[in-house]
Amino acid sequence: MEMSYMNPTGVPQGLEYLQQIDQILVHQKIELLEAIIGFETNNQYEIKNSMGQMIFKAKENTHCCTRYFCGSNRKFELEIKDHTDQEVIHLSRPFRCQTCCFPCCLQELEVQAPPGNTIGYIKQDWHIIRPMFSLYDMTKTKVMSIKGPVCAIQCCGDVEFNVMDNDGREIGKISKQWTGMIQEWLTDADHFGINFPMDIDVRMKAILLGACFLIDFMFFERGGNSSQRCSVFG
Repeated sequence: MEMSYMNPTGVPQGLEYLQQIDQILVHQKIELLEAIIGFETNNQYEIKNSMGQMIFKAKENTHCCTRYFCGSNRKFELEIKDHTDQEVIHLSRPFRCQTCCFPCCLQELEVQAPPGNTIGYIKQDWHIIRPMFSLYDMTKTKVMSIKGPVCAIQCCGDVEFNVMDNDGREIGKISKQWTGMIQEWLTDADHFGINFPMDIDVRMKAILLGACFLIDFMFFERGGNSSQRCSVFG
């Protein structure tokens, strides 16, 4: 018998709640071992609504050697589960060396919801001075884009990545939120806010969530061995 990935409303199973919201908060959990000795552990996140109520939890699944030697460039599988511990979204990132100088090895992320059912992709666009991404649906048709700031590192302030439709109109944003000097310097446990129109397809909301994780790893993840990176320029 063929497995159905959709509920009667046509929404991928597990994403029903996303129909009701226009904002997602992503809070990375502070790992004591990582904060004390600097050894990078698998990232874990709490995904909440605007009232701070947890709707999903996420955990990276990466081998310790990959985390140590490849740092923030590492490939990863990330599981996003609901309150019943059922995986509803799966993110898969292949290994890519990061460099701002050449349009090769650009970053990618595949989004599945539920696992095994691809609903979209995030692909980095080459740009010499700012982060740029294109978001695609399951047919690899471009549906949105993300434009980041010229400098993705700011002290004592939020960092915003603007979400735009295919006509270039801003329809949302992914914001890396300032968490205070102590947490910013001692850990890489980042906080993000994702805003989008209430009425866009829930698949696009899930893809934007995936884009948030890719942005976190690319620009705000400090883990691994700082003296040995897989990226020549990273």
